[in-house]
Amino acid sequence: MAEAEAQQKAPQMRVLGQFIRDMSFENIMAQKGAPADVTPDVQVQVNLDAKKRTTEGQFETSIKLNVTSKAKDGDSTLFVLEIDYAGIFQIENVPEDQLHPFLLIECPRMIFPFLRRVVSDVTRDGGFPPLNLENIDFLSLYRNEIARRQAEDAPKADA
Repeated sequence: MAEAEAQQKAPQMRVLGQFIRDMSFENIMAQKGAPADVTPDVQVQVNLDAKKRTTEGQFETSIKLNVTSKAKDGDSTLFVLEIDYAGIFQIENVPEDQLHPFLLIECPRMIFPFLRRVVSDVTRDGGFPPLNLENIDFLSLYRNEIARRQAEDAPKADA
């Protein structure tokens, strides 16, 4: 009986859906007629967002990427990709104090492989070698953001 009770209260998450909310790909190299034999330097910025939906137990988490590829030997931009990729989740039995990290660590981890595929396809279809993103450590991102916010709030608390 205790085993069934423990299993019943275990955190549960289901991905109900995922989608591209917004995407922009700009092939600047083609617009300017830049040479095709440049070596790219790719920079990726990641932002996360999460919110509760109106249906009980449903949440939405989004990963926003800003990918800029520049020529290594110059300052010319090759392409810019901006994408907002979201997942809708049914989450149960997660304590309120653990919900925020769950939404910004576990949920992005679940949808990231699909986002990686979209980025690869878009860059390939845009005339570049497919960009295969490295795994993102969402736990580190979360910890860094919390530390940044605490450091930002510290001077306010002193005043």
